[in-house]
Amino acid sequence: MISKRAQSIDASGIRRVFDLAAKLKNPVDLSIGQPDFDAFDAVKQRVKQAIDAGKNRYTVTQGIPELRQRIKERYLANCPEAGGRTEVFVTAGVSGGLLLSYLSLLDPGDEILIPDPYFVIYHDLALLLGIVPRCYDTYPDFRPRAERIEEALTPRSKVILVNSPSNPTGYACAQEELNQIVELARRNNLVLIYDEIYESFCYDKPHARCFGQYEQTVILNGFSKSAGVPGWRMGYVVAPEEVVSQMLKIQQYTIVCAHSASQWAMLDAMDIDFSQVLAEYRGKRDFICDALAERYELETPGGAFYLFPKAPGGSGQRFVERCIENNLLAVPGNVFSKRDTHFRLSFSAPMATLERGVEILNRLAS
Repeated sequence: MISKRAQSIDASGIRRVFDLAAKLKNPVDLSIGQPDFDAFDAVKQRVKQAIDAGKNRYTVTQGIPELRQRIKERYLANCPEAGGRTEVFVTAGVSGGLLLSYLSLLDPGDEILIPDPYFVIYHDLALLLGIVPRCYDTYPDFRPRAERIEEALTPRSKVILVNSPSNPTGYACAQEELNQIVELARRNNLVLIYDEIYESFCYDKPHARCFGQYEQTVILNGFSKSAGVPGWRMGYVVAPEEVVSQMLKIQQYTIVCAHSASQWAMLDAMDIDFSQVLAEYRGKRDFICDALAERYELETPGGAFYLFPKAPGGSGQRFVERCIENNLLAVPGNVFSKRDTHFRLSFSAPMATLERGVEILNRLAS
């Protein structure tokens, strides 16, 4: 009764950790991949106003014009010459944008090059659609090197995917690193998908951007992380007009449109001052890295809110099992990688939770 397509993937290992969390009593949860702050007040007020004003029906498939125009203006501010060939549309989170990108750009048997470690959907969505996920190695420092991507190319390669700042490693590309990947894509006539959903969480240097550099680029972004609304599923795509037109055809028959009232609220989300939140998260990053540095081999993340340390004993899976036995939730690295050497922590948690977490982690590593 079940399709081969459905059987080609397993349930997310992250969801399995969520299920465990529900069974433990007051666990120290460092597994959650979402902001620990609530939606900003201005956003909450705007969505309430939209609901009360009756903005509860379908929008046009591409999203309300007011929001699309604001997004487009933001990107064009630094590269106005790209305006004539660029379109923007709103979708159900970055995950929705990924689905539409894969369906629009790749046929069964085509290859997409993804980083290892990778966010789980990059890999399993490809399997679900009959696309071949081919990994380029970023260990040990999680840098997406153009030369390693080039080594992974085959005649069936069609798309390169880059995520910066990265989930699960927190690595944030330097601008020159991203520029080299853009040039690699150009030389080989490949499409570049750039997932920059964590762009607001860059701690040490400006976020690396590629808009306007190369015409065969699809940018995925959204408001889930920066506005504290992951459950509202508010994402968007910035891409060439001919690509967007194909994505919209598919969105019409699948997602239909993004949540209507939330689209109006995102007009206020674009004006949020994020500096205080960023400072708080930088402090959390510094705290957990400093607290674990003596007992763990780790790379200090430049962005997002994840840490990807090497597991004591060599197996991330076995180490996370020990963590769970001690009421601490983390995610084994083999959920995100072909290797089972690391594990993922999220520092998107209250400081009291982080303090309890590092006490357990240091005890387990001693």
